[in-house]
Amino acid sequence: MRRLTAPHWSAILPVLAIVLLAITWGRGGLPLAMVMIVAAFLGGAVLAAVHHAEVVAHRVGEPFGSLVLAVAVTVIEVALIVSLMISGGPETATLARDTVFAAIMITLNGIIGLSLLVGTSRGRVTAFNAEGAGGMLATVATLATLSLVLPTFTTSRSGPAFTPAQLVFAAVASLALYALFVVTQTIRHRDYFLPVTAEGKVLPEEEHANPPTGRRAAGSLALLLVALVAVVGLAKVESPAIEEAVRGAGLPQSVVGVVIALLVLAPETLAAVRAARRERMQTSLNLALGSAMASIGLTIPTLAVASIWLTGPLSLGLGATHMVLLALTVVVAGLTVVHGRATSLQGGVHLALLACFLFLAVSP
Repeated sequence: MRRLTAPHWSAILPVLAIVLLAITWGRGGLPLAMVMIVAAFLGGAVLAAVHHAEVVAHRVGEPFGSLVLAVAVTVIEVALIVSLMISGGPETATLARDTVFAAIMITLNGIIGLSLLVGTSRGRVTAFNAEGAGGMLATVATLATLSLVLPTFTTSRSGPAFTPAQLVFAAVASLALYALFVVTQTIRHRDYFLPVTAEGKVLPEEEHANPPTGRRAAGSLALLLVALVAVVGLAKVESPAIEEAVRGAGLPQSVVGVVIALLVLAPETLAAVRAARRERMQTSLNLALGSAMASIGLTIPTLAVASIWLTGPLSLGLGATHMVLLALTVVVAGLTVVHGRATSLQGGVHLALLACFLFLAVSP
């Protein structure tokens, strides 16, 4: 890798994004030109976050690298959901549910589907570790059912919502499962989450570049945090324009959650596609499934704490249409990962499910 030099775009852009955030924070009714500038810097901050996350990942190796990016991106999502719910009032009661479910559909169908298409572009089949991918998928399915499906059927409170005690239980269970996954991925069964060849052998560390120095990795970690703060802040600055555009177009309010998920998962998507292009599909799956898991396992506990200050209701239960999509996605993903090998057909099926979700989000 090249040494990080002063004019490197990924070092300058996060700082400029923070400056723009300071200028625009708290200002309502931004003109269209400023909205476009904020959107451009938001996209640039996302790209910078991907770059610095990859530097850190290259330093610490897999599976720690994908875990760093998954947690970092989820922090963005959680902070954005909580900040919007605190300031949005009753209209944001379903924002957490919409955003988390959109994140699940984007990761399990969009990121996995796109990665499979890219990973099979140079050959007929791409390989990964079925034990690691299967364990992650089982955890995601359990977390999604516990946090997003059960609230629709519980009877202690009217509407698709948990009682305080049920929310605390779901939060503790989600956090415990996520902590168990982290221990499994990084300590107990680390080899299950390393890239493999078509014959099932673990791939060695990439040899195209020397690992960055500790100093450079520390600098990239600091700039990653700056970029993530910029993404969170600029996304919140941009959110009124997004909500106004959604209302103006006559679209459902749930589209706001989809847009938020698309924004915060952009770094994950780019990093996963790059890994697939390097024939490291397991890294792509670590990013996709790890992000889906972190999106639930960190968001629900945070919402349980934030509910102390939230004045409006917190609706987490999915409707019938979304439950059907979730069930179909879990079944298809299970069939994709069970053999540890996949073709472009599986990638196309996942992308078709994502397209169905996005279409129904706009036209329920």
